[in-house]
Amino acid sequence: MRVVVVLVLVLALVPAALASEAHPTQGELEAELVCPTCKTTLDQSNAPVALRMKRFIAARIAAGDSKSEIKDQLVAQFGKGVLAAPEKEGFDLLAWVVPLVGLAAGAVVLTLLLWRWTRRADEELPLLE
Repeated sequence: MRVVVVLVLVLALVPAALASEAHPTQGELEAELVCPTCKTTLDQSNAPVALRMKRFIAARIAAGDSKSEIKDQLVAQFGKGVLAAPEKEGFDLLAWVVPLVGLAAGAVVLTLLLWRWTRRADEELPLLE
């Protein structure tokens, strides 16, 4: 039953993600791009360059460009620093992997410590007969 629920959720979300790529919204892109001068996302910035970028995004959306095409054009002009999240390839992949590995390692250490502490407490309790 759980597999069916997960499958239905995935099938419901995939078309939305694909539609987002093909037909992005202004707000969606502004949240995923950073102003080169003030280093905040475009939706929070009113710097002159951010306003120009917002107008550019609106024009490209009206022209029918996809999200990746618009981002690629802005990266070509301003560099990768304009992306709010690092890419999921090459060296930038480390920004996604390292925190997850750190969380997993912390969970393993915490589990081992808790197991050790509970074992020690069980050994110290006197047996009642």
